[in-house]
This record gives sequence, structure tokens and C-alpha cells, in this order.
Amino acid sequence: MTKPVRWGIIGTGRIAQTFASDLAPLAEGEVVAVGSRSADGAEAFARRFGVARHHAGYEALCEDPGVDCVYVATPHPFHRDHALLALSRGKPVLVEKAFAMTAAEAREVVEASRHAGLFAMEAMWTRFLPHVVALRERVAAGVLGEVVLLVADHGKWFARDPASRLFAPELGGGALLDLGVYPVSFASMLLGPPSSVRSMVTPAFTGVDATTSILLGHPSGAQAALTCTSSARSATRASVIGTEARLEVEGDFYAPSAFSVLARDGTPLERVEGPVPGRGLQFQAIHVARCLEAGLTESPVMPLDETVAIMATMERVLSRAASG
Repeated sequence: MTKPVRWGIIGTGRIAQTFASDLAPLAEGEVVAVGSRSADGAEAFARRFGVARHHAGYEALCEDPGVDCVYVATPHPFHRDHALLALSRGKPVLVEKAFAMTAAEAREVVEASRHAGLFAMEAMWTRFLPHVVALRERVAAGVLGEVVLLVADHGKWFARDPASRLFAPELGGGALLDLGVYPVSFASMLLGPPSSVRSMVTPAFTGVDATTSILLGHPSGAQAALTCTSSARSATRASVIGTEARLEVEGDFYAPSAFSVLARDGTPLERVEGPVPGRGLQFQAIHVARCLEAGLTESPVMPLDETVAIMATMERVLSRAASG
């Protein structure tokens, strides 16, 4: 890298805090500014994470000449507007997942980034973790043979709080957009867009989805069985099962983890693991830095068209679901 990317963060919630913490020791990037709805919130965040500048408002953050790239870390319903704001001010964007509320909103951001010739990417940080990179390499090399089945789950327990973002419809609440996006994206990464979608949803007390089960069919004949819930802590594991071998990812599969490859008869063939400092969000920031230095306007690992397709899949999940 010729110089580190100077990041500005929109939002001061938990994921923004994790991003700032994981980037702290990074040579490829540094957080130089933060914007919040309130001056006090921005100042507190800046003081806690050693950020040089803080802004009361997102427009000021996007107009900061010292910011090279904007990380949008607000709740889902605001992703489109905040991404469009940054792009309109000439800033490349890394937008938290789920990328938007709908496929149409996602397309709007994609079209704006392409029209402006500016980089944009969904912050599906899982895709850049070392064990997931190694996993893709094994699948692409044919170690598993022909993939016939993928299984993944993501379940966490949340207290029944109507004020919680996860249960608030106006804040994009629901298990699918917050938790289910991980297994849906994982399946998309390995199998591509589905040709058929079946699903079942059990609603939460506020009406958003609480437990969602998804069965995806793919043109290759492979199937993906995915689940997510905000009502219980699940194993959060993933399996990729092929004709020659299977790959088992330990929980939490979407965070720094390890995996094993087992032959058809169950014989262990390989185990891949490695400690990762922090939560692992720094790897997506490194990827963005390399894309920007190379003059790319989108990522070859998390392409914009795939992000739109993932949003379309999740829309189909909810529109075609039977009530539990």
C-alpha cells in the first residue's frame, strides 16, 4: 500500500465500534472521522477509539476532505440513503449488511456507484476471513467433488424488548436481515443464485420474523438448507457436502473459526485453523484498500450484482413463506 485508507464512519453502534477497534492496528487503513446524529455521540465515540475528528451529522462526515472512504454502519433502513449521500459527495462506500431493505434499494445504490465511477461494496466481512478464503479454495479445487448440499444456521437469543432494533419493524427488525443474511450469503458464495426458494416463518411478538427456515434449489442440482432465529442460541455451524468429501465449519461459522475436511467414509483429511486478532472486520478493510489502490469500482469477491441477488433471495424468502 502506498498510503493507508482514511476511513469515516457513519454511525456509532456496536458494529461501528468493532470496526474501529479491529482497524486500530492496521497498516492499510485508519479511522480518521466519525459522524453521528448527535454531537455528544460522535464525540464520545471519537474519544473512546482515538478518532481525530467527529461530526454532528452524516453530511458533514461525507464532506470531510480528509476521508477517503465511508463505512455505513447505521441500521438497515438507512443504508440506502446514507450510501447515496456518501456517493453524492464523491466518497467510495462500504455498506453494512444487509446492504439495504429491498433489492430495489440495493440496485439504486449500485446504479449510483456505477454512474459516479466510485467503489461500493457490501460489508459481508465473513467472506474475507482466512478460514472462509481457505474454504473457497478447497471447494474450487474440487476437494469435495460435486457439491450436493449446504447446511448453515445462525441463531441467537434476544430478550423480548419491543424497543430493540431486532424487533422493531421501523428499524428493519427480524431475524432474516440481521442473522439470516449470513447463511444466505454463504450459500450464494458457493452455489450462486437459487432457482427455487421455499421457506417457513414464525413471527415475533412485533410481527417481524423470529425464526425462518429456508430451502434453496440451485441449477446445479445442489440444495441449501438454512435457518435463522432470534429466539434461541443455535450451533451456528455450516457444512458443505460433496460427492467425495464434506467440509464442516465450526461455530460460529461466520466469525473467525476453523474447519475440517472429512472423506466420504468419515476419515479426517485436513483441519484448517488459525487465530485471528479481534473480530476479523479488518480483513474486509484490507480488501477494500487493495481494490481502491488498484482502481477497482467493485470487489471481485463480493460483487455488487451478487449483493442485489442476495437481497432478492431474502425478499423471496419472506414473500413465499408459510406461517409457522
